[in-house]
Amino acid sequence: MTTALAHAAAPASGWELTKIDGRDYISIGGIKRFYNFDKVTRLGDSVVLQNAKVQMSLKVGGNECLMNDVKFIFSHPIATVGEKVYVSRVDFSKLIDPVLRPTFIQNAGDFNTVVLDPGHGGKDPGATNPFGTEANYNVNVADRVKTQLESKGFKVVMTRDSNLYLSLQQRVDFANSVKGNAIYVSIHFNSGNSTARGIETFTLSPPGIPNYEHVFKEADLTSRAGNEHDSANIALATSVHGSILRRLGQNTLDRGIKRARFSVLSGVRHPAILLEGGFMSHPNEARLIENPSYQAAIANGIVDAIGKYRFAVGRTPVAANQN
Repeated sequence: MTTALAHAAAPASGWELTKIDGRDYISIGGIKRFYNFDKVTRLGDSVVLQNAKVQMSLKVGGNECLMNDVKFIFSHPIATVGEKVYVSRVDFSKLIDPVLRPTFIQNAGDFNTVVLDPGHGGKDPGATNPFGTEANYNVNVADRVKTQLESKGFKVVMTRDSNLYLSLQQRVDFANSVKGNAIYVSIHFNSGNSTARGIETFTLSPPGIPNYEHVFKEADLTSRAGNEHDSANIALATSVHGSILRRLGQNTLDRGIKRARFSVLSGVRHPAILLEGGFMSHPNEARLIENPSYQAAIANGIVDAIGKYRFAVGRTPVAANQN
């Protein structure tokens, strides 16, 4: 995938590149000019870029980025050299650019098939609590999504539509047996300690980026099948995550869009994401997840997002400012 940095003419007043901790970093000033942000405001460690359509908020030393109130987790911290603020080149090219310029993601909008993967099933119930099993909730949500998408003209296939056990590799093989252009959405609910709550969405880690919350290892340098769609993955995740947040409302905790090397993301040869729709282990969220209205909100968010994603990546590209 060609990045904005490769497209840009990079005049002397444009991109400012530097090495920080051995990694390539790009200045916020260059990002401001390329994407036509009207202004950059810095107050202490907080940095905000704004134009008529986008507000991007960063914090020096942190790895979180808010774009139009949707949280993204960067792979490397935002850094400074003197008074200038920098973002790692991999976070710029693999996250910021696909989100801000989805029309430049090649051939991503040419799909009419959606593969839904309700996680767990059969001998693997997933997370459990006194109200029910994750496996059951996953398939309930997927059924709702399938019905709505088919009414909109999409072809929908599910890795399972009953309490059936499939291995991770069987899920991957099933998805890859779908010919032509498609997208893949793996549906899950989370588990942790009793205070953990909120929704999070995962895409495949790019080569060189470790699995989320894991230390770097040599195997992380290896490109996986799913890395072919790094840009489409993050654009799809952005649409799904943001749409679900809007459907669930302001009381929902946004845990962010993250990157990991899950098996069902590594091997799938279509744009792919994994959604965690709330915590089965949290006393309040457990009751919400059991509620059909909550399940419907998750499903409606996914349906909204798939239509918006197809429109966004299928439009004619409009170049950013390269002067």
